[in-house]
Amino acid sequence: MDELPQEYITGLNNVAIVYADEPTDDQVSKSEVNRHSLLLGLYEGIPLTSRGSNYNLVLPDKITLFKRALLTISDNEAELFENIKRTLWHEIAHYYGLDHDRIDYLESH
Repeated sequence: MDELPQEYITGLNNVAIVYADEPTDDQVSKSEVNRHSLLLGLYEGIPLTSRGSNYNLVLPDKITLFKRALLTISDNEAELFENIKRTLWHEIAHYYGLDHDRIDYLESH
């Protein structure tokens, strides 16, 4: 978290960041990824750009990092660290309302 742009980290409000060994079937369904693809992380919540004036008294949004998938794509500890950082940034971007196309664009520039 310390290596991510801090203006985005300090803007997180009511977000739990957790990890699990693997996603549940429900999380896989929510992610819309192919069942045979690796799901590295998942944002579950209402993005800032979709919140209206009646948004209050809600449970925290949740970002889950999936340990086994991250370990599968990482050859060493340094790669694991970078994959966690990139996945966490990706899921935080969803919190701010960015879709996959916009995230892919930002990551390539």
